[in-house]
Amino acid sequence: MALITTPNLSAPDEFYEALIEAHQDLSLAQSQALNARLVLLLSNHIGSVDVLREALHEARG
Repeated sequence: MALITTPNLSAPDEFYEALIEAHQDLSLAQSQALNARLVLLLSNHIGSVDVLREALHEARG
């Protein structure tokens, strides 16, 4: 499995809105903790260490 880097979200605007709403009224520390938990949850869902390493490389880019 390779990392998908082309647009692939069925409803990107809805996801962005939900992401922004999830961060509303949080302190910086709470927001960072939410991001960390989200990364771990999505990483678990992806499951492939190779794909996750590729994503880390791309994100750091």
